[in-house]
Amino acid sequence: MKRSPFTSLRMAAATAALAAGFATAPAAHAAPANPYERGPDPTEASVTAEKGPFTIERIDVPTGSGTGFNRGTIYAPTDTSQGTFGAIAVSPGFVSPQAWIDWYGPRLASQGFVVMTLETLNLMDVPDSRANQLLAALDYLTGKSTVKNRIDPARLAVMGHSMGGGATLRAAAERPALQAAIPLAPWHTDRDWQGVTVPTMIMGADNDFIAGVGAHAEPFYRNLTSAPEKAYLELRNAGHMSFNTPNTTIAKYGISWMKRFVDDDTRYDRFLCPAPRPGAAINEYRDTCPNG
Repeated sequence: MKRSPFTSLRMAAATAALAAGFATAPAAHAAPANPYERGPDPTEASVTAEKGPFTIERIDVPTGSGTGFNRGTIYAPTDTSQGTFGAIAVSPGFVSPQAWIDWYGPRLASQGFVVMTLETLNLMDVPDSRANQLLAALDYLTGKSTVKNRIDPARLAVMGHSMGGGATLRAAAERPALQAAIPLAPWHTDRDWQGVTVPTMIMGADNDFIAGVGAHAEPFYRNLTSAPEKAYLELRNAGHMSFNTPNTTIAKYGISWMKRFVDDDTRYDRFLCPAPRPGAAINEYRDTCPNG
């Protein structure tokens, strides 16, 4: 059948439009956005702010709620429209109540994490006991807590101060599936952490006379020979108890480390690499520089 000139013109136009569509269509192999990113693009102001972009709620966890720990407090984002969140358990140090580390709860949770701060079984619990309690708290969060449906059980982390910092290292050694660990002024009699394969940021203080960095934080960092990424931050003009009160430097780098490795959020690389230079707040910083 002979086509009319009008039909031929329509077919030519349609062919041209189809070709243009293919030319402008996104490549099929384009990498998808990171499914674990939570919150807006970070800025210096956002990582140093007292409150992050997420509204949170506080939930008390009374004694007897779980197995393996005493009691605690959960801080959790209320907006689940972006998906589930990573979870972090935080332990206080020797003879230290939960109240001394509770500032980490809202500070981290408002950045897009579910956080549980612990009251340990006994104020004098040694680091390895505290490690068991950190892991028990994570198991409670993902298995029994009222916010378990807000948590991605594959994205968990630990954090702790003093003997709680030593506990953080032990927990990372015992559970290599953890995504991140941040020991704060860690104290432990064990110096060998070569078996830790969890990305770990150790923070110390130059004037710490309880867990001096020369005997604890620095050798711990050096012995993290199997950690895929590691960093060492030493606060300037700070002591052992500096980690028990809100601190912008601790928060900035703690948030960035957790975001980078719990959420695999490379937007936070800029705060970790290149390494921050020593200054008024930082006495020393060493790292392996996260690979994007």
